[in-house]
Amino acid sequence: IETKECQLKDPMDLFHSGQVVKICAPMVRYSKLAFRTLVRKYSCDLCYTPMIVAADFVRSAKARDSEFTTNKGDHPLIVQFAAKEAQVLCDAARIICPFADGIDLNCGCPQRWAMAEGYGACLINKPELVQDMVRHVRNQIDKPRFSVSIKIRIHEDLKRTVDLCQKAEATGVSWITVHGRSVEERHQPVHYDAIKIIKQSMSIPVVANGDIKTLRDAEKVHHLTGADGVMVARGLLANPAMFAGYEETPLKCIQDWVDIALELGTPFTCFHHHLMYMMEHITSKQEKKVFNVLSSTSAVLDYLNDYYGL
Repeated sequence: IETKECQLKDPMDLFHSGQVVKICAPMVRYSKLAFRTLVRKYSCDLCYTPMIVAADFVRSAKARDSEFTTNKGDHPLIVQFAAKEAQVLCDAARIICPFADGIDLNCGCPQRWAMAEGYGACLINKPELVQDMVRHVRNQIDKPRFSVSIKIRIHEDLKRTVDLCQKAEATGVSWITVHGRSVEERHQPVHYDAIKIIKQSMSIPVVANGDIKTLRDAEKVHHLTGADGVMVARGLLANPAMFAGYEETPLKCIQDWVDIALELGTPFTCFHHHLMYMMEHITSKQEKKVFNVLSSTSAVLDYLNDYYGL
């Protein structure tokens, strides 16, 4: 964590701008500082860190240093936490508060390990606990512009989801992101109709999440749901310039990624994986066979130079 206080912004200002807010989702291993820096160059309004387990973050300086890096251009920034105890979430929020613009409580992660630990999507079945956590953070963090949001999945019975959202709203949640699938659903179509019903039941902003791959998709989802923002994960991995209206990753964006990653010292595996995602649609099977097994930064740079003149 950098020691000097950053120039913090009020994320809520984005929702009052009249434009659909374009958001980079929390992605394990991927929505780190270098990638956030890249998507911000291409019209992304708001970025989330990968999910951080609040208890580890509070307990261990080593965890804090490895899980959270930022810099003065990295705003507005939301830090997403996995938590199941109000005081632990508060302690994590207090540590992060000088360096970020808000926190988000993960109530949507469907992975088995998270659910087994009492984190993530199992919280959608514990509305009172979610209320308690939000209330505690609101009471203990003395920064009115600091946002507290939640990201959820939907129940099979949508009335339960609406109830959860209304309870969260009553406790002072800033906005709610809805991934339009249930915990069991993985690749099934997203229930945009459910997001629309939730949006109509709330007066705080609602963000739609799930299967948004292009700027056109984002606009379509906004019209279908009335959502105030759209959150994108895999669509941005495949094309970090998506929000700027590019149909596929432009070469300029690949060059920007190389420059940013080298400047910030991104580890090779992460650097290479992002390039694999970004070049998925612009390379042939044969090219992938060669590119995907490269094992050093210099080999990757040579390849990009030879094939793309970068």
